[in-house]
Order: sequence, then structure tokens, then C-alpha cells
Amino acid sequence: MANNYSYDLRQKVIKAIEVDGMKKCDVSEVFGISRNTIHLWLKRKAETGDFRPRDYRPPGHSHKIKDLDNFRTFVEENADKTQAQMAELWPDEISPRTISRWLKKLGFVREKNLWVLKKKSKSKSN
Repeated sequence: MANNYSYDLRQKVIKAIEVDGMKKCDVSEVFGISRNTIHLWLKRKAETGDFRPRDYRPPGHSHKIKDLDNFRTFVEENADKTQAQMAELWPDEISPRTISRWLKKLGFVREKNLWVLKKKSKSKSN
């Protein structure tokens, strides 16, 4: 994705058009910005009162597991089950791969057919 133009540059461009009375095509040549971009800035100013860039926030994932405490107790109760069996027992529709990812995020490991929380080892300093 391309970077936004700075707000300072936007102010200079809008000032050149509105205060100094320059034409859009002249301003676009001076500042090296397309006329369409200038038009969009003016349109945004007319609609919102300002021409600041919009905040870009990428859409988040729709997580299947929303309550981690509930999932943790579910895993502890069903520690003898495989990931596929856990996926079938989970109240919502979920894949075994999703179960696997969340088990890893929470620190569960498989030991002798049981899911247990991995103990964090202390690093030895030399």
C-alpha cells in the first residue's frame, strides 16, 4: 500500500487553491500530485471539514475462540482427546487446525496422550 501524503503538504496544496487562487492543474504540476488526488482532498474537506488522511486499520480476524478461559477449561476437561475430537466437541463449528493453533498459543503440549500446559524453563546464564 502506498504511503499517505503528509498533512503539511495537503495544507499547502489546499491553501494554494483556496487562498492563492491557483488552478488544480497548475497546483498538481507544482507539487507533483495528480488532479484526482487534489479533487479527492477537496471533496473530503467539503464532506468532513478537514482533509486529513483516513486511519488505515486492517480488518481483524474473526476468531472462532473468543473466550480463552472457557477454552482452557475445555482443554483441561478433554485432555485425553485428539484435536479432531476436540473440534467435534467444541460448541461452534471449528477445525482441528484452529484447535491446534490455539493450543500452541496457550502453551499446551501433548505428553503421553494428554494435553498439559508446558512449564517455562529457566534459562541458564553463563
